[in-house]
Amino acid sequence: MSLVDFIKGSYNEFKNKVEWPKWPDLQSSTIVVSVATVILAIFTFGVDSAFSKAISNFLSLFINLFN
Repeated sequence: MSLVDFIKGSYNEFKNKVEWPKWPDLQSSTIVVSVATVILAIFTFGVDSAFSKAISNFLSLFINLFN
């Protein structure tokens, strides 16, 4: 099988055999992914801030023990 045959077969499959989603389905999926991304970003920010504060407090406590 040559590269040209592969590309022709792929094009034919994408054009005739793949069922592409409808526009309203794409819009609702985009909204779900966007909301999930924002929630995950806020969660990651919160966890990162908490760990950063905890490590900072631990290091300052550890440094103050030896001063």
